[in-house]
Amino acid sequence: MSSQVVYDTLYRMRKTVFAKQEFYHIYNRGVDKRSIFTNSNDLFRFLKSMNDFNVQDPIGSLYENSFRLGSRAPKSGKLVNFIAYGLNQNHYHFILEPLVDNGIQKFMHKLSTGYTNYFNEKYKRSGSFFQGKYKAIHINSNEYLLHLSVYINLNFKIHKKLNKKWMEKLPISSFREYIEKTARPFCKKEIILEQFNNPKEYKSFCESTLPDILKRKEVEKELKNMLIE
Repeated sequence: MSSQVVYDTLYRMRKTVFAKQEFYHIYNRGVDKRSIFTNSNDLFRFLKSMNDFNVQDPIGSLYENSFRLGSRAPKSGKLVNFIAYGLNQNHYHFILEPLVDNGIQKFMHKLSTGYTNYFNEKYKRSGSFFQGKYKAIHINSNEYLLHLSVYINLNFKIHKKLNKKWMEKLPISSFREYIEKTARPFCKKEIILEQFNNPKEYKSFCESTLPDILKRKEVEKELKNMLIE
């Protein structure tokens, strides 16, 4: 599969049937293209939600749990594995692997509902926060998986003009975890990294693939402008 086909696939809408031991591109954005993160506290709350809601048992309110001394998320199994993630000012991208039946559906419901409730209460707003239901695409080839990992890990560079200055030094993607050793890894990276001799080689692959992605995005932008005119 060529990289052109890969990035064409990113924008195709389809009904997806989730299966365990398969990989899926999950993404969504704020309603009316609004910002998902107003400041670093919002971003860290979303990151915490990505971790704490990824359990089979209900955990209630993250806010209420924060007041309980020694509180921990339930020790039930995870719903999904995160392969990669990328967060931007007004949208996010995940690569997820469901570990149980309906794992992605259950996790995304918890994440979307929990973060919407947090944001609406904090900023005194009401109504939908994300633009409808999250979008999901089955990753049906290894080449697609590799190129998509670059697209998501370096999404902050693809949308550099979109993000605020304060986001630059924050963990808005899993890229650093891929190329550096971390004490408490969040993502299950082996499916990607085992195809390279070392993380440095994966980093080079990302850097060599990025120009093609940026070029593709520019062509899409030009075509969109032509259609508007």
